[in-house]
Parts: sequence; C-alpha cells; structure tokens
Amino acid sequence: MERGNQTKLSISEFILLGLSSRPEDQKPLFILFLVIYMVTITGNLLIILAICSDPQLHTPMYFFLSCLSFTDICFTTTVVPRMLVNFLSKKTISYAGCLTQMYFIYALGNSDSFLLAVMAFDRYVAICNPFHYVTTMSYHRCVLLVAFSCSFPHFHSLLHTLLLNHLTFCDSNVIHHFLCDLSPLMKLSCSSTFVNEIVIMIEGSVVLVTPFLFIAFSYVLILIAVLKIPSAAGKRKAFSTCGSHLTVVTLFYGSIFYVYLQPLSTYSFKDHIATIVYTVLSSMLNPFIYSLRNKDLKQGLRKLMGKRKSQATPS
Repeated sequence: MERGNQTKLSISEFILLGLSSRPEDQKPLFILFLVIYMVTITGNLLIILAICSDPQLHTPMYFFLSCLSFTDICFTTTVVPRMLVNFLSKKTISYAGCLTQMYFIYALGNSDSFLLAVMAFDRYVAICNPFHYVTTMSYHRCVLLVAFSCSFPHFHSLLHTLLLNHLTFCDSNVIHHFLCDLSPLMKLSCSSTFVNEIVIMIEGSVVLVTPFLFIAFSYVLILIAVLKIPSAAGKRKAFSTCGSHLTVVTLFYGSIFYVYLQPLSTYSFKDHIATIVYTVLSSMLNPFIYSLRNKDLKQGLRKLMGKRKSQATPS
C-alpha cells in the first residue's frame, strides 16, 4: 500500500496534448480561441448589464438568464485560458491544477444544466399557469432555485474529484485531450477504475439526465397547452418565448450526451470536438441565441449601448 502511494505521488504533473501537436497549428488555434473567448465574455457581460440596468427585464425569466450568462463566463474561463497557454508555451499542468480544473468544469457545467431546467420550469408556469405565475415564481423561490442549481453540482463534482484522487497514476502522464476530464484521466490510471465507472454510470447519469428529462417533460406540457390556444398568433407568441431556450438545450445536451453517455473505451478525438461545443461554443452562442428573437432583450441592449454612448460623449 505504501509503495502504491509513492508511485502515485511520483506523477506531479500531466501533459495536455491539446487539439493539435503540429507547431504550425498553434498560433492559428490561439487566435481562434482568443477571439471566441473575448466574444463569449463580451456577449454574456452585455446580457447581464442589460438585464440589470433595464427595470422591464427584472422578471424571473431574465433573472435566470443573467445567472446562466454569469455561469457561462465562469465555465469558459475554466477551460479557454488554459488552452491559450498550451497553444503558445508549456503543455504541462500540475496534478492539483488538473483536478481543480476538472472540479470546476463539472460543477459549472452541471450548474448550466440545472439552470436550463429551471428556465424550462419558468416557461411552463408562464404558459400553462399564467394566473399563478407571480405567486409561483416569487423572488424568494427564484433565488432558492438558483441557489440549488449552483450549489448541488458542487457536491456531484466533489464526489468524482475525490474518487479520481484515489486512483494511482504510475505510467504515462500524457492526457490525450485539451482539458482535464474524467475519461482520459481514468485511462491513464494503473489501478482499478471499477468504482469510478460505476459511480459515473449511476450517480453521474442521474445528475446529467434528470434535468434533461425535466426539461423534456416541461415542454411536452407546454406543447399540449399551446396546441389548445385557438389563435395562430397566440401559438406563435408562445412558441417564440421557448424557441431560444430549446435551441440552447439541444446544442448543450446533444454534445454532452455524445461525450458522456458512452463506454470509457470508446472515447476518441470526435469527443474533443463535442467537448468544445458544450464547454466553449455554447457559452459563446447563448447571448446571440437569446437576443436574436427577443424584442425585450434587444431593446434592453439598445438602451444599455445608448447609455454608454451618452456617458462617453463630452457635455
């Protein structure tokens, strides 16, 4: 047992191979992901500032959207800066740094998942029970829903991080990925990963699938309610409030299910692309998706930009 611990401690860092090992690819990839990161931060910050500065947007739906935007900023910041460092300089990451990154990826990624479920519930109440909306989605309840969505995933993430910390790494320290994720790290372990895989299949699947099933069930009820609306204009208005959310859900969960609902042995480069979608691209696209067809949010953004221009203009 003592020998196993010594072997485990001999690996103090990992090597992240990243998206490409070709030297000529590093600068173009650096520029690409730097632009994506700046667009993500700017877009989500504008959403938050527009919602905070416009009293008309002080509703549960936009409160949840601002929380989602803040989580997306944190989520992307957990991944992209490390990628940028790897593109231009060292590709190594410390053992503690790797586990820390993995912890926040799972905590923030699942917070996104739970917030999307809360937003689906908000749309369900607004469309199916509009007369009880104000009492059901009270400020106190909204805060509790956000608090749960942002705190519970940390327990899930802590469980998997602690289980991974008990594994022994005694051979290769090369991670065939651009971030520290469970599957590529478990592949490097020279000790049994049976317990880890069982927990991932049972607890991990429950935490991942439950919000998605909740969203799906909410939209089934919404669809039934919308089909009962007699006017075509009423149906279009109801669907328009849900279209953006459904697009984000499809993009986010589609890529996540592709990566995680498969055996460990089948993990390949295609999963890297799917990982980029839910860790990087979805966070960048969310502000555009939510503001594209939302008149209130676009008006709030115009007001925000108008205020900034008036403040910048000398009197």
